[in-house]
Amino acid sequence: MAKVFLPSALRQLAGGAAELQVDGATAGAVLRRLEELHPQLRGWVLDETSRLRRHVNLFVNSRRADLETPIEPGGQLHVVQSISGGRDDRTELLVGTRKGLIVLSGRRGGAVEVGPRFFPGQPVELACRDPRSGRYLASVTHSHFGPHVFYTDDLGEEWQQAEGPAFPPETEASVTRIWAIVPGEEDGELWAGVAPAALFRSADGGQSWTLIRALWEVPGRPQWEGGAGGLALHSICPWPGDPRRLAVGISAAGVWITDDGGASWRRGGRGLVPRYLPEEAREGAVNLCVHNMHRAPLEPSTLYMQFHGGVYRSDDAGETWIDVAAGLPADFGFPLAIDPSDAASAFVIPLCSDADRVTVDGKLRVFETRDRGATWRALSRGLPQRDTHLNVLRQAFCQDGKQPLGLFFGAQSGEVFGSVDGGATWTTLASRLPPVLSVRHA
Repeated sequence: MAKVFLPSALRQLAGGAAELQVDGATAGAVLRRLEELHPQLRGWVLDETSRLRRHVNLFVNSRRADLETPIEPGGQLHVVQSISGGRDDRTELLVGTRKGLIVLSGRRGGAVEVGPRFFPGQPVELACRDPRSGRYLASVTHSHFGPHVFYTDDLGEEWQQAEGPAFPPETEASVTRIWAIVPGEEDGELWAGVAPAALFRSADGGQSWTLIRALWEVPGRPQWEGGAGGLALHSICPWPGDPRRLAVGISAAGVWITDDGGASWRRGGRGLVPRYLPEEAREGAVNLCVHNMHRAPLEPSTLYMQFHGGVYRSDDAGETWIDVAAGLPADFGFPLAIDPSDAASAFVIPLCSDADRVTVDGKLRVFETRDRGATWRALSRGLPQRDTHLNVLRQAFCQDGKQPLGLFFGAQSGEVFGSVDGGATWTTLASRLPPVLSVRHA
């Protein structure tokens, strides 16, 4: 007997069950037997010629399958709606967890399906999809064998391991974590941020990576100190339309800016106040603990930052910063998102403090500014507002770039929440997942 998992759109045609036990030695045999048991399913998964419909995918256990794929007794057959049926009307979330990559997909604004899990048992720090090529990339930190980048052009195909990111031998350094993967401005260009804080570039869509030496060798680097998560380059902000300009955020070495594609770097960050240091040590401090940073695409000189105590905005491409945290219940946190169609808009999820990294007042709230940080408004409709002590990590908050804006975030407690109306209302998209490390819209 095989276990068959149907998407919600088909469950009522099979008696309402999400999981069914069906005989069959192959995926096709199981589906034909399923139609015999539930005649209302005829024509939905298989067409009149008994072929698989164009916009339906099959997975046997966690691998892409066709009708001839064998199924062992007790095996799992997942029937999944293909994203090829209309990406603009669908939500696909890549959820990195401590126990693998989980794909959530469904109609935008409706229920989502929890799809097959990739890299089971391993922490997936981040997974993303390059919108230019459609390629998926994943940063996986194997518990024994360290961090690696994998890529695939089809979630139903095998993942391939990239060459790097890895330090050249003469640096006497090794990558301990891959924090960020971000598309660049040139064809095939991707950027990766790692720990210990370094920037790598790929010119072939993520298949191979090269260290940006000038940042690695910047004067004063030996004085850099890491935050609680290590010395991490986690935020990468390309300048739309200009591949020479880039800003990065490092915990805890501040903001670094290049105007020549990484050949030279200068420190930004004037105005950031490291309140975790004694007052007399703050002037000229280099250990500035940036938690998250994003650039406004329509106004590239505008950046927003979640700092280790403070929410900031820069109007001059990261050179100087203004604290805009007034009006928030707390100014500590890690999650940050922006509205790419509105440079005046940003979203944060405040946490109590560095000593108590849970949501403030037992309430799960996203805070929004639509006036560049002059005022903030709580967005909480549909989110739990009582006895809720959740932690949302740095990479676990994202937007989908659509209108109205979609916002999505995941918690270490295993829930994923989403809004498709700019945060006005929220739904719980998934629960009981492993602790969530990252969420990205595909």
